[in-house]
Amino acid sequence: MKDMKSASDKTAAILHRLAQRRDSERVFSRIYGDSALEAAHAADARHHKGERLSPLDGRIISIKDLFDVHGEPTLAGSVIRKTSPAAAKDAVIVERLRQAGAIIIGKTHMTEFAFTAVGFNPHYGVPENAVVKGGIPGGSSSGAAVSVAEGTSEIAIGSDTGGSIRIPAALNGLVGFKPTAERMSHEGVFPLAPSLDSIGPLATSVADCILTDAIMAGNAPLLPEAQPLQNLTIGVPEGHLFALTDAHILNRFQKVLALLEDKGAKIIALTIDDLLDDMARITRIGSIAGIEASHVHHDWLQDDNAPVGSDLARTLRKRSLISEEAYQQLLFERQQLVRRMDERLSSYDLMATPTCPIFTSSIADLIDDNDAYNHVEALLLRNNQIANQFDLCAITLPMIRTPKPAGFMAFARHNHDHKLLAISLTLEQIFEEL
Repeated sequence: MKDMKSASDKTAAILHRLAQRRDSERVFSRIYGDSALEAAHAADARHHKGERLSPLDGRIISIKDLFDVHGEPTLAGSVIRKTSPAAAKDAVIVERLRQAGAIIIGKTHMTEFAFTAVGFNPHYGVPENAVVKGGIPGGSSSGAAVSVAEGTSEIAIGSDTGGSIRIPAALNGLVGFKPTAERMSHEGVFPLAPSLDSIGPLATSVADCILTDAIMAGNAPLLPEAQPLQNLTIGVPEGHLFALTDAHILNRFQKVLALLEDKGAKIIALTIDDLLDDMARITRIGSIAGIEASHVHHDWLQDDNAPVGSDLARTLRKRSLISEEAYQQLLFERQQLVRRMDERLSSYDLMATPTCPIFTSSIADLIDDNDAYNHVEALLLRNNQIANQFDLCAITLPMIRTPKPAGFMAFARHNHDHKLLAISLTLEQIFEEL
């Protein structure tokens, strides 16, 4: 039965829970107690009158700490921005959520400047995985995923530059959606890499992701009909993306494909390793994310005493040495690969892989072991970053009955978001049969 608690009761219960752990808080960087309760009371008053601003009216939402909120600096997971000017207004997507009646409960912790996929932050610690005790949360939207999985928000808003929504969503057993990047306004959002950044939701259901995505994009929040699987063509890119995949994850993924085939979908092997190799070749000088981030952070890069994580500072200083000419050539060649990938996927409705080839790792195993950390991070990013590099949309859905949370990832072509989401409603229903 659907939870019939009032928005005020739910909000108060969450705020009480957060107050009890105030001294050890690692999920939220800021909590909006008074304004959240005010928004909740207003939502309840509308509901009692039979009025509703949107399907998100009265829903409790957390936002990643790179979205502007009027009157405060946007920290983006770093202490260096504590003295930055306060935001003059809310980010566009935050404003749209408020206008839809959503209750903004707080800002969630993230990795510094949205770098890294593991979830560590040298300043604010690590929010522990909500499902696996002592496990990494995934990053960079670490607190976002944990807030939903632990129930301190109903929906979270994150960003995704190489998997930063989908990785933590998969590791915490959630749905996470990376839309086509251009569909969202980035006004009032602190950037990592403008060529790759996407903004999207994490939630416990596809429906919540669809409605939230629509409102943030300025569209009507309507649920499509679930799209049937008969004659749906799903490409499986055998090769690089399945190397070193955990046996439990691979077995469950194959069972999912077999079930989809039983339901009428056509599962067809797909070759994209040549495109992945070409992308690896053109980014040998440095990742697009690293190069563009070095442009974003040029003001402090020459300050050896800047209070920024040493590994991140070292990486960005190195990337800042890449010439503008080399960077522009990289962007040009990337666009050619984007077009080639779009052509390659043109005869498929979806492409599918495991979201991450591994389960969550132990925080203790990675915190002081650089080699282990780098190995895990590379595996977490590998399948996910393709959506950003090749300008696709993608979603992760939790696979049922795995030893730890693991995700099934479906990709679709640029601006085929609505089709992907409609199919995902069907996938979600079918996964419950596994």
